[in-house]
Amino acid sequence: MHTEITENIKGWVLYDGDCPLCTGAVRRFGPLLRTRGFEPRPLQAPWVGKQLGLSPEQLLIEMRLLLPDGRLYGGADALLQIARHYWWAWPLYLLGHLPGVKPLLRAIYRRIARNRYCLSDICGISPLKRRSR
Repeated sequence: MHTEITENIKGWVLYDGDCPLCTGAVRRFGPLLRTRGFEPRPLQAPWVGKQLGLSPEQLLIEMRLLLPDGRLYGGADALLQIARHYWWAWPLYLLGHLPGVKPLLRAIYRRIARNRYCLSDICGISPLKRRSR
């Protein structure tokens, strides 16, 4: 398990460090995440692939939340897990547990994640598509 010198860590928010949309979100929300013990780290960090046992292509499919006990959440599920730690985000967390809502949130997340490079005005071929050719 990757460890850092901090006793208040609740998890690592792992994001695509090459994605302007993702890095912009981390710039905006990183301080807020840290207030609850979540440390943002790029998926491209060498320890991440080793820790998760995923190929580079698998790593970049979605953001992930790695908890100190080894549990791993991805995409919309990771966002819901993070949301439960903020009083103002509890409605999203609760909404995600209504019948049929979680699959919808997952589908929305996957669509955004697939198109994140175009959403960032860098509408070239994403690293995921380049590697799969």
